[in-house]
Amino acid sequence: MKQLTLSRLVTLITFTALFAMAVRTPADTDMYWHLRTGQYILETRTIPHTDPFSSTMLGQPWVDVHWLAQVLLYLIYALSDTTGLALLVAALVVVAFIFVWKQLEGGVFLRAFVVILAAATSGVVWTPRSQMATFVLAAAVSYLLYLYKWRQIDRLWLLPLVFVLWVNLHGGYIAGFIILGAYLGGEFIHNLLVRSGWIARADRPEWIGGKRWRKLLVVTLISGLALLINPYTVDALLLPFKTVNIGALQNFIEEWASPDFHALYQQPMLWMLLLMLCLIGWSGRRLDVTDAALLVIFAYISFVARRNIGLFALIGAPILARYAAAMWAKSPWGTRHLSRGSPILNWVVLIVVGLAAALKIVYPLQPNVQAKAQRDILPIAAADWIAEHRPAGQMFNSYNWGGYLLWRLWPEYPVFVDGRTDVYGAFLREYTQAIFVQPGFEDVFDQYDIGFVVIEKDSPLATALAQSGRWSLAYSDEQAVIFTRVARIL
Repeated sequence: MKQLTLSRLVTLITFTALFAMAVRTPADTDMYWHLRTGQYILETRTIPHTDPFSSTMLGQPWVDVHWLAQVLLYLIYALSDTTGLALLVAALVVVAFIFVWKQLEGGVFLRAFVVILAAATSGVVWTPRSQMATFVLAAAVSYLLYLYKWRQIDRLWLLPLVFVLWVNLHGGYIAGFIILGAYLGGEFIHNLLVRSGWIARADRPEWIGGKRWRKLLVVTLISGLALLINPYTVDALLLPFKTVNIGALQNFIEEWASPDFHALYQQPMLWMLLLMLCLIGWSGRRLDVTDAALLVIFAYISFVARRNIGLFALIGAPILARYAAAMWAKSPWGTRHLSRGSPILNWVVLIVVGLAAALKIVYPLQPNVQAKAQRDILPIAAADWIAEHRPAGQMFNSYNWGGYLLWRLWPEYPVFVDGRTDVYGAFLREYTQAIFVQPGFEDVFDQYDIGFVVIEKDSPLATALAQSGRWSLAYSDEQAVIFTRVARIL
């Protein structure tokens, strides 16, 4: 048995704290349409190619690249309810940061600090949804390319296999190609600078020369072809481009909007970025071209859409550690060796930290805690009322609640809209017309034969329907209201 040195203690504490941080009460409405789809796939033994869940897009094409993740999520849910999903997310976070840890330079305390900062930054995307596949696999791709560039270890043959898995788990595989593109572009420029004499060869032993660069290009092309191994072939490749071109995304979907740095939980991205810039300037180490490309690209896409902040944290952590380690090496303390510490004291500290982490892990998994968290954001009581009273007609629902209502009420009540933005596309303009009470908004209800409306109590639409003689308030609680259509007298 290896001795518990101080270095091993800090590593264990870091990942214990990370796991504890990542265990949260699952209360994400989009989680539920993933669960429903996983159940649908297992029960029908088919992967959907058209929408079976909504009244508005029924039968329209649906490229469900999440299918494999949805099956796995539903199986875990069926075996262990939301507790299993919470633990799954925490386990995936740890796996992703193991890939990150292996890329970090510097001593164990520096690496621990970087991991915790990156975890605080990326925590905004930790949720039981298929996007966790992108979180883990982006870290894996980053690690394989780190080995190739910085350690001269070739594991590129794994990349096509990673992308085959990725394209069947989540549409975020495009992030992997952004990383590859940054490496190809950065190293191409690096080669040009070396050949022109701007950078001496001795200055950068960690660069991808011509022959190795060409191999990386070939593997990238093969990985692109590997994406075709999915139930939708070419359509899956086009999905990310189709999704980002939906104009309504940034207008009212929070995760597609730019970060709001007035919210404290989104500020760690700023801290991480500003610290990186300071360390690059202070370290005295020449900024690597590929590091610059990665930093600029992932900072940019994170400023455009906050859902990308998690990727920024994963990609930025090794860059932060690289230049922090260079600066530390120049300091008077950089040559000091780390004490091994007392093995007995180290075990005592680890046990105490483990007990504290266990308390943090157990609390959000308590049934009453989970129930309260779900009641706070989900229209549970309103869904109960609908299931009991069975109002007539089609349902109009809030986009934010679509996934949960799909889980609770389908097939009796297909949803009007839910989190599958790629399915709805331009139709979301009609939804926004109604939800924001734009001129002609009631025509949307007539067009889709809406019999009842379930929306947030404080929404503009709730106020408008309360003042309309065509709708009657049938249900109300602190969170949701339900309006039913008043029978028309002919």
